[in-house]
Amino acid sequence: MFFFLLYLLVGAFAGLLAGLFGIGGGMVIVPVLIFSFIAVGVSPDVLTHIAVATSLASIVFTSISSVWTHHRNGAIIWRIVKLMTIGLIVGTAIGVFFISSVPGPVLQKLIGVFALLLSLKMLLNWQPPGEGKEPGAAGLSIAGGVIGFGSSWFGIGGGTFTVPYLSWLRINMRNAVATSAACGLPIAVAATFANIVAGWNHPDLPQWSTGYVYWPAVLGIAIASVPCARIGAKLAHSLDAKLLKKLFAVLLFVVGIRFLLA
Repeated sequence: MFFFLLYLLVGAFAGLLAGLFGIGGGMVIVPVLIFSFIAVGVSPDVLTHIAVATSLASIVFTSISSVWTHHRNGAIIWRIVKLMTIGLIVGTAIGVFFISSVPGPVLQKLIGVFALLLSLKMLLNWQPPGEGKEPGAAGLSIAGGVIGFGSSWFGIGGGTFTVPYLSWLRINMRNAVATSAACGLPIAVAATFANIVAGWNHPDLPQWSTGYVYWPAVLGIAIASVPCARIGAKLAHSLDAKLLKKLFAVLLFVVGIRFLLA
């Protein structure tokens, strides 16, 4: 019961992040899941993979809620989402099967490095230099593949990569966040199925898992994240989120240091 309540709390925070920043909240979900799995004695060989997979499965529900709210506000550029979707799905699936062979402790170190880099990016407000011209269908599909591949490694919905990329294409931030949220849905769906296949019948999986997806955590996170994602998406259209971003960056920095020193 304690851990289910923890999953509810994590889901609420992740949902707000998804709506506010166009990210799926994975950089909050994954560390908490790792720590909770360590506490209940899940095998070190699989606990990080389960945390990443479960995060992505929960993001399916967060994305649906966030996308619906952004769509009602007319902020999603669906043409770009459609052109990127095939690449997002293929890149995500390839990424999942790559990381299935990476040892859990090594994957934790990689997540730690990524959390540190992301925190610095947010604190410094770094954006890709210059301005890009929107590529054709092939270019957007390739970009989707790269974004999907990277997202599958860290249990995120892709907003960390997609929002800067769309901003670089001279798309205003409101539309970039909303479009990024829509791109997170195919990433999360593809990753969920791929992680189920990749982890199928692994001997160290805890009860109530299908492949690497741990359903009690998915349920708890989804219950809280769906309504909170709607709140976050509404706040994104009315609040200046600079302070929240800086606070989130500090949290990521602490998480990154913790994983690297583990």
